[in-house]
Formats: sequence, structure tokens, C-alpha cells
Amino acid sequence: MTTLAQEPPYESHEPFGESGGVPEGYATHDVTNQPPPLTPYDASDDTALLEGLRREGAGWAEDGLRRLGRRAGSAEAQEWGDLANRHEPVLRTHDRYGNRVDEVEYHPSWHHLMRVAVGEGLAGSAWADGRPGAHVARTAGGLVWGHTEAGHGCPTSMTYAAVPALRAQPGLAKVYEPLLTSREYEPGLRRPTEKRGLLAGMGMTEKQGGSDVRTNATTATATAEPGVYTLRGHKWFTSAPMCDVFLVLAQAAGGLSCFLVPRVLPDGTRNTFRIQRLKDKLGNRSNASSEPEFDGTVAWLVGPEGQGVKTIIEMVNCTRLDCVMSSATLMRKTLVEAGHHVRHRSAFGARLVDQPLMRNVLADLALESEAATTLTLRLAGAADRAVRGDEGEAAFRRIATAVGKYWVTKRGPAFTAEALECLGGNGYVEESGMPRHYREAPLLSIWEGSGNVNALDVLRALRRSPATAHALFGELALARGADARLDAAVARLETGLGAASETGARRLVELMALALQGSLLVRHAPPAVADAFCATRLGGDWGHAFGTLPDSADLDGILARALPEEG
Repeated sequence: MTTLAQEPPYESHEPFGESGGVPEGYATHDVTNQPPPLTPYDASDDTALLEGLRREGAGWAEDGLRRLGRRAGSAEAQEWGDLANRHEPVLRTHDRYGNRVDEVEYHPSWHHLMRVAVGEGLAGSAWADGRPGAHVARTAGGLVWGHTEAGHGCPTSMTYAAVPALRAQPGLAKVYEPLLTSREYEPGLRRPTEKRGLLAGMGMTEKQGGSDVRTNATTATATAEPGVYTLRGHKWFTSAPMCDVFLVLAQAAGGLSCFLVPRVLPDGTRNTFRIQRLKDKLGNRSNASSEPEFDGTVAWLVGPEGQGVKTIIEMVNCTRLDCVMSSATLMRKTLVEAGHHVRHRSAFGARLVDQPLMRNVLADLALESEAATTLTLRLAGAADRAVRGDEGEAAFRRIATAVGKYWVTKRGPAFTAEALECLGGNGYVEESGMPRHYREAPLLSIWEGSGNVNALDVLRALRRSPATAHALFGELALARGADARLDAAVARLETGLGAASETGARRLVELMALALQGSLLVRHAPPAVADAFCATRLGGDWGHAFGTLPDSADLDGILARALPEEG
């Protein structure tokens, strides 16, 4: 056996020349078999996305979406996302003189991301856009710009969702809506009416209740001024605390009610909004999540006393849609990263992308991604038509958004883990960006109600509003006869609906989601995609992990559609 001492080139201990460089034969850091940087790339180069955009009534936005996609995939924007997460927000409770300020400082990259997001209409501007498809265009923009990073999507989502809730109090909406629907991003705490644009947050959950907001202990006391209250209490999760205004739930004399809380009062003084601490979170580090304390905090009633949950229900519908959108975005982003890696990496004598089992994994991920994207845009189309008065679409939106929120966000963590694994050890390294995506994925199944909350909400909708079941089955009927496996799944769903129970809620909602995704793909996707989805997700010809598509699946057809061309 050869010992270390016998191996060349250890015959000399002389320094490596006068320059100290490494002579020929000593180099160990030649870089080979590593993929080049993905950037720049076009984040909108997604056939399913562009087809859905046109199909759901926002084809007019395609040129702008393509422009945004190129910007999202630029080296500059990708670096913004990285820096915003490497340099975490910092809480400053007091200024240098000891005055309470309760401000959170963000890295400049956060502000760059926010400026583009608001300017491109990803916050509240869709509500001021009179064109059909405006809400679809906004969702498509989120699917594209979300390739940069996920954290800054929180304040844009909350701002979007706050507008319809605020309309429950027309006087407040008249003042704040033009600013919440603005495309101007203006950070910093100042008198709201002196700014060109505002951001809105939400403060619902408390430490003793979480999703059970009816147990909220924050109290609201009416003042002598009509509609004005003072709040006292502590919120457990309030993200993006530098937003200008917040919608908050508190207990008034008439029961749980919704209130508008500005950080700065109309007279220019700071409202009491004491930030106790920032959360040390699993997921994105760019966005601050805080615990604010209210103590004599001035607030304006939104909607009637005792109707807080009813007032914010429209807000919930909007933010749940954005949870689906964000999960679909993570799927697409990590699929693109995985696809790029395997095209340029070789192992065992061949490129990874040319190895059959890796192609199976990628194709399976591509199916999941396309199903999520297609459902997201269908939900956005329903939202767009519902706000324009379509009652059938409103009923479909009510149930399908909760179904999509449950299922797509549940699929996100498993998907991102598999995409990360495609990169091997390289994917486990922070510089790849994949660990950040993986940590982000579980958030989306928790935000706006965990899996159980959404599954039970589906049952509640079915029991209280029979129109929702009619709308869901009406949608599924549009694909009747196109695929026997889909037809059988719908029949099972009809049978299961009659025996729906709380313990079986997850099973029922999962079947709803898969049937809905299958019906959309059968109607709108190529046969390679629709057949493989129905065979695996509905027909049972599938394993328990990604990469177990049957031999009959058209892997080449699926991948040709899913992976964008590279220069």
C-alpha cells in the first residue's frame, strides 16, 4: 500500500517560487463540471403561465409581464433578493435621545424590491384598474416577480387585501383607498395623507388563540368621537411593521370588531405601536414579523361592531389566493433552478438531464408546477369576475380558493425539497439559494390558516352555501368525458361529499383539489401533461415520491413544455 510520504510531489519543501504561486501539477481548484450562473434569465418564460394569462382575460398584460420577467431574472434583481435576506431587518425601539420610535430598518435591497413590486401593480392598484383581467394580471406579475424573493410579497399582499375590507367603512375608504391603490412606494413613517402611496398590514392573531381569532383579548374602548376607539392588547404575529396602516381585530362592546390603526395619526404624532420584538423565523429573513403592543392606541372602526370576522373575510380570500400564488411561484423557481443545473452537470458519463430517472423526477415536478400555476390563474380569474358581480364565479371562488390554499401550499415543501435534491450537495449550500426557498415553503401552508383551518373552512362553505358545491361541480363538469380517470375521481368526490366529516376533511379536500387541477389540465394542457397527471394523481399509477411516473408517461413532451430554452 502506498503511504502519503511516498506519493509525489512531496520530495521538496521549497516555497512555490518567488511569486508564491502554485506551479503546474499542484493546482487543485480548476472548476469543471459546475453549471454556469442561471442569470440572466426570463422568469416569465413559462408556457402554462402565459396561456393562463390569456385564457383568464389578461392577455393585454403580456408585454408588461415579459418585461417584468426579464427584470426578475436579471443578476441585479436576484442579488437584491439575496442581500435582503442576508442583511436582516433591525428593530430600533428608541432614538438616540431615548424617545420611543419603534422603527424597523431594512437593507436597501428590500426597498429596491418593494419599489419595483408596487410600481408594477403588485400591491393594491388592481382595485383601481377598470380593465377586465386586472386581478389576473396582478397575480401573474406575482408569479413572475416572486422569482426574486418571497418576503417582500407579504406587505404587497396585505395592501392588496386591505382595500376591499376597508370599503366596509366608505368614509375611511375615501381617504385611504387612493393611496393604497397607488403605484408609488414611499417608505418611512409620516402623516398618511402627505404620502404618495401607502402600505397596509394586518394584526389578527394573538398568543392565546392563533387562528381562533374569536378568543382575541385586545379590547377596544369607544371615545367621545364617533367611530374612534382606543385599543389595549398585544398581537402575536404582525408582519411588515413599517406599513402605514393596519387592520386589527379587537373586542368592542358589541363583540369582535375590525379597526384601522395608523402608525402616524392625522395630526402627525406617532400612534402607540410598541414593538416588543421581532420574530426569529424559520423562513425568509428579509421581512420583519413583530409583536406590537397597543396601549391607548387610536383606531377607527371598520364595519359594524361585532362584525369583525365578516368584515375581513374578503381580505382572507385575497391573501389566501396570494398564498397559492406564492407556493406556485416557489415551485416554478426551484424547477427552473433544478432544470438549469441538470442541463450543465454530468455524472456517470452523461449529463444529468439525459439520465432517465432524473428526467422522470424533473417531469414529475413539472407536472406539479403546471397544475399549481394553472389553478392559481383560474382562481385569479374567478376573483376578477367575482368583484365585477359574477355570482357564480363568487361561489366558485369561495370554495376553490380554500381548496387551492390547502393543497398547493401542502405540496410546496415536498416539491422544493425534491428540487433541492436535484442539485445534490450544491443545493444544500446557502449560495445556491435553494435553502432559502426550502425554508420559505412551509410558511405558506400556515399563513391565513393552517391545513386544518382551510379544510374545515371548505366543509363550512359546503354546509352554509350549497351554491359553492354547485359551482365546483359545474366547473368539473366542463371536462366530463375527456378522461375516464378524472370522471371516476369526480364520482368518488360526489359520493364522499354526502358523508363528509371533520375527521375526513383533509382527504375530501385533497380529492377536490386533484380533480380540479385534473379538469383544468384536461381542458387546457397538451395530452402529454394531462394524461400523466390523471394517470398518477387520479388513476393511482404513482409512487409516494416525485420521480415515480409510469413508463408510459411522455417525459420528453412534458419537459419540452416546462423548461425554458437556454442560450
